[in-house]
Amino acid sequence: MHQLRLRPAHWAGRFFGSLWPARPKSGDIAWALGFLSVREQTLFERMSNADKRHALRVAKKVEQRLGPAASKPVMAAALLHDVGKTVAGLGTYGRVVATLSSVVAGEGYAREWQRSTGLTRKVGLYLQYPQLGADLLSVAGSDELTVAWAREHHMAPEEWTVPREIGDALTAADR
Repeated sequence: MHQLRLRPAHWAGRFFGSLWPARPKSGDIAWALGFLSVREQTLFERMSNADKRHALRVAKKVEQRLGPAASKPVMAAALLHDVGKTVAGLGTYGRVVATLSSVVAGEGYAREWQRSTGLTRKVGLYLQYPQLGADLLSVAGSDELTVAWAREHHMAPEEWTVPREIGDALTAADR
């Protein structure tokens, strides 16, 4: 299970950014799709516009930081690290509820909540989005690095299976 950290500035930025409904620029979408397999492209297209914009910002920062070391699997990891959020089907306000629920009640309830129905189930699913994203990417045939980063991007660096330099670049870009 991932560890949500109290990062109010990050959450506030993501919240206000998620209120803007615009789709990313077509040139940016085309750029991103060039790093993804056909099945990964399908997953990317399922993401909300706000999540796509966030993913594009992360990927561009990773490419700048790593240069030639920003391989397709690394760029796919940057673009698809949050793809598991699509499983829960929560909008902006539902995500706020899920995040606050996690902070107040603890993430230990997530598995129990996902066995419920309605909003409670969606909150439980949302809180497990890193593993759900890794599962989606694995089924899509993604590179192991891409799968691992979706699962590990909220873990402590000593728990990562991805190379430290890559994980550090992806983490820095996601802030």
